[in-house]
Amino acid sequence: MTSLTHQDQVVLLTGATGDIGAAYTNALTAAGARVVAADLGQLTDEGVSLAEKATTQGPGTAIFVPCDITDDAEIEGAMTLAVDRFGGLDAVVNNAAIYRALGHKRPLTELTTQDWDTVLTVNVRGTWQVIKAAVPHLIDRGGGRIVNIASVVSRTGAAGFTHYVASKAAVEGLTRAAARELGAHGIGVNAVSPGLVDDAGTRAINDPGYVGKVAQTRCLARDMVPDDLVGAVLWLVSPASGFVTGQTIVVDGGGVFA
Repeated sequence: MTSLTHQDQVVLLTGATGDIGAAYTNALTAAGARVVAADLGQLTDEGVSLAEKATTQGPGTAIFVPCDITDDAEIEGAMTLAVDRFGGLDAVVNNAAIYRALGHKRPLTELTTQDWDTVLTVNVRGTWQVIKAAVPHLIDRGGGRIVNIASVVSRTGAAGFTHYVASKAAVEGLTRAAARELGAHGIGVNAVSPGLVDDAGTRAINDPGYVGKVAQTRCLARDMVPDDLVGAVLWLVSPASGFVTGQTIVVDGGGVFA
């Protein structure tokens, strides 16, 4: 039986410093993984602090690396750090995305071309860029796991966030296409599709009370927190999910049935 183990597994995690990224960093490190926690350079202080705290709690290790996922040189720098520091790369969690920076909701007729291009560039192209850079390193290890973070809004829609919804739908499509292409190399590619998470980003761009209203539409009628996503991500990163690929797992307390 394949175990749910992360002991000494080397995982590159993007978007590490937000509430959800921090939950992944802490959980992976607690499971024994060696985590390369990546995020924008201006978040270095937060990233270093997160990595140091996670390492102290152990038993795994986390290190922070500044990385803009739309910059090929910075992405390759993160890959090189994983290889130089830990000997290779076993898995990638593509968590980085523009969400909190979307600001207030606006009708699609009020979005600008720049608005659209900025969101799609980070959320879709950036995810592809990380996958592209990771593939040779995963092949060197005989295969690996890629987990992309999507969103249930690709199924439900979300008024005022058309560009974000489109980007997350594209992430699911990218996941399926990559799974088809990379399976021959022993690389599994899956997605996790979260519901609305009660975190700093969500509270910053939604009206007070919105999170509570969404909670009441779920079978498990409570607010969703970052730790609710940890189990699905850990499973998809682990060898225990080795025969699962091209799938999107919805984690939202039963608000949406995939």
